[in-house]
Amino acid sequence: MIAPPKQFQQKATAFRALHQQDGIFVIPNPWDAGSAKILESLGFKALATTSAGLAFSLGKPDGHASITRVQTLENARSIIESTSLPVAADLENGYGDDPSSCAETIRLAAEIGLAGGSIEDATGNPAVPIYDFNHAVERVKAAVQAAKDLPVPFTLTARAENLIYGRPDLKDTIRRLVAFADAGADVLFAPGLKTRQEVEAVVKAVAPRPVNVIMGLSGSDLTLDILRDIGVKRVSLGSSFIRAAYGAFFRAAEEVLQQGTFTFANDAKPYSELNTLFNKQL
Repeated sequence: MIAPPKQFQQKATAFRALHQQDGIFVIPNPWDAGSAKILESLGFKALATTSAGLAFSLGKPDGHASITRVQTLENARSIIESTSLPVAADLENGYGDDPSSCAETIRLAAEIGLAGGSIEDATGNPAVPIYDFNHAVERVKAAVQAAKDLPVPFTLTARAENLIYGRPDLKDTIRRLVAFADAGADVLFAPGLKTRQEVEAVVKAVAPRPVNVIMGLSGSDLTLDILRDIGVKRVSLGSSFIRAAYGAFFRAAEEVLQQGTFTFANDAKPYSELNTLFNKQL
C-alpha cells in the first residue's frame, strides 16, 4: 500500500485516540455527504457510515447483501471528502465469506482514507444468518492482520450479530466477542443489547478493550450517562438518524396527501440555513 496522505494518518491517529481517552463518545452515522456535514457542524468528533442508511437511501433493504463493496466504499469516500472528521465504516461481513475477503476489504477501506471499520459475523444469508464460531474468529483474525500491516493505525471493530438475527443467546454472543478480542480486534460490538445487565456483562467480559453500544433502537431506556458509568467507550446510532429523517418525510408527505395541508413546513429546516451550511468549504 502506498504511504497515505498526511491528513489520513492524522485522522486515523485522532480516531484511535478517542478510544484511549477517558469517558465516552458518540459516533453518529451519516448516510451521505450532506448528513455528514450537518453532524460535523453540530460538534461530533468522528463519524461512521451505516449500511442500513446507505441501503435505504438507494431504495434497497439492509441485511441481505444488497449493497456491494464498491457501493459502500464510494459512499464512504463521499463522506470522507465532505468532512474534516475521522470516518469509520460499516463494512458488513467484509463482502465475502472467506477470511481473505475480510482482509482485502480492510486494505481497500484504508486506501480511501477510512480511519476504521467493522467486520461482522452475519453472513447476509437469511437461511444461515451467522457464521459458525471458528470461521467467524478466523475472519476477524484475517482482518486484524490486514489492519496491522497498514501504515496507519486503522481501528478495527469486530461485531457479533446474534441478537439482531433471531438468536437471543447472550452467552454465545459474549463468547464470540471475547474470541474476537483475543484475536486482536480493537473494539467490540454486539448490536441488540438492551438492558444495563447485558451491557455490563459485555463490558466486563472483554475489558479492557473498548465496547461500542448502538442506541436509537426501540425498547431501551439507557442513557449516555448510564452507559458511561457502565464503562462503555463508544456509542453509535446506526440507522436511527436516517429513520428519524424519513419519519419526518413520511409525516410531511402524508399530511399533504391525506389532509391537503402544509403545516409540516413550520418545522422544516430553513432553506437559507442549509444553503449556508453546505456552502462552507473544508
